[in-house]
Amino acid sequence: MSNFDHILKDQIEKVCARLHEMGRDDLVPLFKNCYPNTLETTTKILDDGSAFVITGDIHAMWLRDSSAQVHHYLPVARENEELADIIEKMINRYSLYLPMDPYANAFNENGDDPLRGHHDDITFRSPWVWERKYEVDSLCSVLFIAYKFWKKVGRTSHFTDAFKNSMNIILDLWETEQYHAEKSPYTFERPNPWKPSDTMTRGGKGEPVGYTGMTWSGFRPSDDACIYNYLIPAEMYAVVTLGYAAEIANEIYKDEALAARALKLRAEIDEGIKKYGTVEDPDFGTIYAYETDGLGNYNLMDDANVPSLLSAPYLGYCSADDPIYQNTRKFILSKKNPYYYEGKVLHGIGSPHTDPGYVWPIALSLQGLTTDSQKEIEEILDMLVNSHAGTFFMHESIDANEPEKFSRTWFAWANSIFSELVLKYAGFEF
Repeated sequence: MSNFDHILKDQIEKVCARLHEMGRDDLVPLFKNCYPNTLETTTKILDDGSAFVITGDIHAMWLRDSSAQVHHYLPVARENEELADIIEKMINRYSLYLPMDPYANAFNENGDDPLRGHHDDITFRSPWVWERKYEVDSLCSVLFIAYKFWKKVGRTSHFTDAFKNSMNIILDLWETEQYHAEKSPYTFERPNPWKPSDTMTRGGKGEPVGYTGMTWSGFRPSDDACIYNYLIPAEMYAVVTLGYAAEIANEIYKDEALAARALKLRAEIDEGIKKYGTVEDPDFGTIYAYETDGLGNYNLMDDANVPSLLSAPYLGYCSADDPIYQNTRKFILSKKNPYYYEGKVLHGIGSPHTDPGYVWPIALSLQGLTTDSQKEIEEILDMLVNSHAGTFFMHESIDANEPEKFSRTWFAWANSIFSELVLKYAGFEF
């Protein structure tokens, strides 16, 4: 990948100096490695002028991951034209991909190799697509980073006709998926899956759902199939980003019809969350479900991947002191969440995507980013310092008892979210 170390040098020095003043020299080598990781190891400027951002150890560009990987650079990009150009080039890449296949979650650098990626999946296939697991949050992420780039960096040049076309594509799809059984063309099956969550039931259509106003999602941000296909954290993310879409439509494109359409869909999804997305827990009161089907079934849990229930204030859906969020937070950070693990070194949220007993640094970082408790943030940072197994990078998941056991040595998303937590802790904007 290209060498961009000069772009971030001043910011790294300022943050590390502040950490030294705070008596947290133990965080310095971690921050020095994690903060520039996306730019230094996963970002490539292509001949067409766009930027291709891989996840790390998989040479493919996830819509969700790539947007999260650069989010912590936005304050620097406001002052640095070169960095702003790189992020804009990445956003422009989304407008190339979405018209090809808006149901895809991950894309290849080019369409020259028809066998690159999961080419045996039974679904619509394109050589440009690495994987076609449809996730609502992938499309949310495109709107999220484009809006944040505008607001934090001050640019509007990425709001091209192609981006407006992408916005319309997203709204078209989400409106279709409000009526999945009746209108959706999407099916997905993986022959001989490594695990059941890699494929979908009923000939690739998924389990039955009722109409709720929410929009159907085939997969979670973990790339695991939903059990019930209204994924509440993704619906929350859609509500937030549809508000962004309406603002972009009004202020940038002067398109009142597009804005009204986004706000109508936003209201329908939010009403669906309020009507179908909460349950009464005997120990915690009213809490958000992780998934529901609109037919009376609920999945009560949280997953480490973002969007998660834990991340709702970070995404902008609610305040951190919202009563239902606080009830939900207490639930998902307890043993009643089947994916909350406690060990000798770590305690936090894991995922059915990885082995039982493995805690995810992404979830720990988001726990710190959604609390005002300095004590809680300190405890989380201590856990992360004590669990990188001498690599000085974050990992996908870590054995809560034996940190030397972990998954993915090169996972840029985890490094970026950790960097945001350090920036918050040290008093810097992110």
